[in-house]
Amino acid sequence: MLDELLHRVSNHTPRTLETDRRFPEAAVLVPITRSDEPELVLTLRASGLSTHGGEVAFPGGRRDPEDPDLIFTALREAEEEIGLPPGLVEVIGPLSPLISLHGIKVTPYVGVIPDFVEYLANDAEIAAVFSVPLEFFREDPREHTHRIDYQGHSWYVPSYRYGEYKIWGLTAIMIVELINLLYDAKISLHQPPKSFIKT
Repeated sequence: MLDELLHRVSNHTPRTLETDRRFPEAAVLVPITRSDEPELVLTLRASGLSTHGGEVAFPGGRRDPEDPDLIFTALREAEEEIGLPPGLVEVIGPLSPLISLHGIKVTPYVGVIPDFVEYLANDAEIAAVFSVPLEFFREDPREHTHRIDYQGHSWYVPSYRYGEYKIWGLTAIMIVELINLLYDAKISLHQPPKSFIKT
């Protein structure tokens, strides 16, 4: 089942993002556990961080000048942040790049990891490491919808609540692309959901 889903990712052509080349680059790892009920591994960023403190995110960060490519960046950052050894990650392929609120071009890479990994969170950056079943997002159980106007378009971005964690923003956009790709879920980011109430 998982391999069939991953085949979709490896054959996926991400949207291109025409940007000014001066945007600094970053990469995140979108880790999926190899199990009968695959889960996404996410982090809660430490509240004291200067950007996105206290927010849920995938492990990742800025590309260092010496990083040979963005896949290397994603794996290096995942090891630094949550102690995930790069050798345990089977990189499947990229999702579409996005520009963060801080003007950074972020490229997500989907990777498969073993079901049982002992995570070692870097306390300076990461407050918690947790996982959410992929099936949870398949039903689009959004708590709210945030309207974001960007580059002349309105995006209707879901905000999910999983236990004590709020999953929204760029991370939610990446998850929606992944879930649409894996399950043909047809969750739209460009049309308001029926439940959307303009405030």
